[in-house]
Amino acid sequence: MSLLKKFAGETVIYGLGSVLPRVLLFALTPILTRILGEGEYGNHAVMYAFAALSLVFFTYGMETALFRFGSKDGQLNKVFSTAAISLLVTTIVFAGVLLFFSDSIAVFLEQKGQERFIRWFIYITAFDALAALPFAKLRLENRPIRFAVIKILSVLINISIILFFLLVCPFLIENGFDWFATIYEEGKQLDYVFIANLVASALVFLILFRNFFSFNWEFDFQLWKKMLAYSWPLILVGFSGVVNRQLDRIFLVKWLPTNGDELTGIYNASVKIAVLMSLFITAFNYAAEPFFFKNANRADAKPIYAQIGHAFSIVGSLVFLGIMLYMDLVQLILGKNFRAGLEIVPILLVAYFFLGLFYNFSIWYKLTDRTKIGAWISIGGAIVTIVINYLFIPTLEIKAPAYAALACFAFMATTSYFIGKKYYPIDYPIGKMLTYIFVAVGVFYLSEIIRPYLGENIFKILFVNTLLFFGYLGGFYLLEKKTLRKLMG
Repeated sequence: MSLLKKFAGETVIYGLGSVLPRVLLFALTPILTRILGEGEYGNHAVMYAFAALSLVFFTYGMETALFRFGSKDGQLNKVFSTAAISLLVTTIVFAGVLLFFSDSIAVFLEQKGQERFIRWFIYITAFDALAALPFAKLRLENRPIRFAVIKILSVLINISIILFFLLVCPFLIENGFDWFATIYEEGKQLDYVFIANLVASALVFLILFRNFFSFNWEFDFQLWKKMLAYSWPLILVGFSGVVNRQLDRIFLVKWLPTNGDELTGIYNASVKIAVLMSLFITAFNYAAEPFFFKNANRADAKPIYAQIGHAFSIVGSLVFLGIMLYMDLVQLILGKNFRAGLEIVPILLVAYFFLGLFYNFSIWYKLTDRTKIGAWISIGGAIVTIVINYLFIPTLEIKAPAYAALACFAFMATTSYFIGKKYYPIDYPIGKMLTYIFVAVGVFYLSEIIRPYLGENIFKILFVNTLLFFGYLGGFYLLEKKTLRKLMG
C-alpha cells in the first residue's frame, strides 16, 4: 500500500472518530434551532467559544509536542509521562483559578445570571484537556479505530441525554407520566444540553483513565523544558485559531448595537452549515499531523506532502460545490427563524478552504522547530480578525465575521506558504490548487445566474445544479486523471 493510500485510509478512520461525532452533533441542529430561541442559541455559541479558548491554555500545545518528541524511537513513554504529569498539575491549577473568577467571567461574557454555565464548562474543559493527551498518543501509535470508537461513544452519550431531556421527557409528561416532571423543568432546555456535554466529557476521561495514568511517573525536567520551549508558541497559535474561528460569536454579542444574542444565534446556525467543510479539514488534520512527523526523514517526504496538499484542494473544492449547489436541501436542517444568515455560508466555506491550505502549508514550522514564526503568523491572522470585526460588525452585522474569517485565513495561508519556501521549500502545485476552488465558486455563481429562469420549481433547480456539479466533476477528471492515478497509485 502506498503512503498516500495509507494516509487516505487513516483520514477516513479519523473522520469516523472526529467528523462522524460532529456530524451526529450537527444532526441535532434541526432540534436545537427549533426548541431553543435565537437568544438561547446565541448563548450556546458563546459558551462553546469560551470552552474552545480555555482548552488552548489547558493543553498548551502538549499534543503537538508529544508528536514532535514522542515520534523518536524509544522516547514515547518518557515523553508521554513527562507531558501527562505536567498536564495533570496545570489542569488542577487552571481549573481552580477559573472557578474562583467564574462570576466575573460570566459578567464579561454577557452571561450574568448564568454563572452555572461557566462552572460547568470549566469542568468540561478540564476533562477534555486530560483526555487530549491519551487521544494524541493513540494517533501517534496508529490506533485510529480505538480513537474513533471512544469519540463516537462520547457523542452518542451526549446526544442520548439531550434527546431524553428535550424530546422524551416532555412527550412522556404530556402523556400522563407525571414522574418525569420531577427530573425535568420547562425552560431549562439549554441547561440540559450543557449537562449532557459535561456527563459525556467525564465518561470519556473515565474510559481513558487507564491510558492517562499508564506510565511510570517519570518526569524528565530537561525534556519538559525542551517540550515547553517548543509548545508555548503553539498556545499563541491555538489562541489565534480560537479568535479566528470561535470568538466571532462573542464579538457579535458585545459589538452589535442591538439584538446581539438573536443575531449571534442566526450567525451560529449558518456556521453550523459551513462547518461541513470544517469537518473535512478536521479529519484531514487529525491524520496529517502525526503522518507528517513520522515521515519527515524520508527522502521523498516533500513530494509526498505536495501531493497531499494537491489532494486536499481537490476534495475541498468538491465539498464547497456540493454544499452550495444543494443548499435548498441543506438549509432544511435549520429552523425557519435561523435561515436569514445563509448568504454568508459561501464566504465561510471559502474561508475554511484557506484554513485547510494553511494547515498544509504550516507543517514547515513544526518540523523545523520554528513554532515562534508560526505563532507570529497566527497572531497576524487574529489581528486581521479583530480589526475587521470591530470596524464592521456595527454596520455589516453577521457578514463582518464571515469576511473577517476569509481575510484572516487567506492571509495566514499566503504568509505561511511564502515563508515556508525559505525554511522548508515544498513544490506545491499552487496554481492548480487555487484554480479548483475559484472554478468551483464560479460554477456556484453560474447556478445563481440561472436560478431566476427556473422559477420556484425545486426539482428544476436541483436538476440543473446536479448537471453543473457533474459537469465540474467530469471536466476536472479529464484534466486530472493522470494526477488522480498518481495520487492513488
